[in-house]
Amino acid sequence: MTDRRGRISFQGVPGAYSHQACAEAFPDFEDLPCNTFEGAIAAVKEGRADLAMLPVENSTYGRVADIHQLLPESGLYIVGEHFLRVHINLLALPGTQLADVRTAMSHTVLLGQCRGFLQEHKLSRRVAADTAGAAQAVAEKRDPAVAALASELAAKIYGLEVLARHIEDHANNTTRFLVMSPKPAEAPRGDVLTTFVFRVRNIPAALYKAMGGFATNGVNMTKLESYMVNGHFTATQFYADIEGHPEDPPVQRALEELAFFTDHLQIIGVYPAHPFRHEQRNGH
Repeated sequence: MTDRRGRISFQGVPGAYSHQACAEAFPDFEDLPCNTFEGAIAAVKEGRADLAMLPVENSTYGRVADIHQLLPESGLYIVGEHFLRVHINLLALPGTQLADVRTAMSHTVLLGQCRGFLQEHKLSRRVAADTAGAAQAVAEKRDPAVAALASELAAKIYGLEVLARHIEDHANNTTRFLVMSPKPAEAPRGDVLTTFVFRVRNIPAALYKAMGGFATNGVNMTKLESYMVNGHFTATQFYADIEGHPEDPPVQRALEELAFFTDHLQIIGVYPAHPFRHEQRNGH
C-alpha cells in the first residue's frame, strides 16, 4: 500500500490540460490518465480513482460534447469545480529555432485558437487527437520542422522547449472543470452552487413556468442548457447551475415549484463556488 492522499482520473495523456487542472487543484494526488471520459468516470466507480476531473465548458468554444449526457448517468456527484486558464505554447525539440518550424500539430480546437500566431509565422496545421499527444509525437519523431501546441506541463514531461508562450488569440481563454466523486459533498451553507438536470412535463409553457420560481425567489441561475435524450427530438433534458444550497429557503421554494412542472428532477451536485467566480465579478 502507498501513503498517497488520493488518486484522480482524467481524460487524455500526461501533459493534457485536464492533467494540468488535476495538478493545480489536487497537487498531492496521484494522476490517472484515461483514454475517454467514460474511462475516467469508470475509474472512480470501480475504485481505481477517488475523484475524476472532467471539462464541462470552455469560454471560447462553449460546452464540451457528451459531458452533459454522461454526468446524470454516471452515478457520480459533483463535489467541486476548477477554472483553468488555458495558455497555449509552441513546443519543439531542444535547440530548435522558431524559423526552423514549418508545421504546428495539435487538437483541432487549439489550432483554431492560435490562428493569428500561425498566420503570422506561416505555419501549416496538422490535426492530432489531443494536445499532449501532439507533444509526445513531436518528441518521438525528432523532426525539428514540426512543433506542438500544448501546455508547459507537456513540455516538461516530453523534454521539449517552449519556443513561444501564450500564443492564444483570446486572452481570457478558460476551461471550467467539474470534480466528480462517488459520494456527494457535504457542502457548507453559503457560497455554493447546486447543479441539477430536469425534464419538463408536456404542458403549455412548462419551461417558462418552471423557471418562474427561481426569478420570484431571487435565485440566480448561472447556467441553463438543453440537450436531446437518447437522440430523440421529443425528449429534451435541461442542465442547470444555480447559486445557493437546496436547504436555503429561497432555493427550496424554487425547487419545489420546479418539481411541479417536471417529470424528472435530479440533483447531481452541491459544492463550493470556485474563487474564480469572485474574480470575474470584480472584473479581474
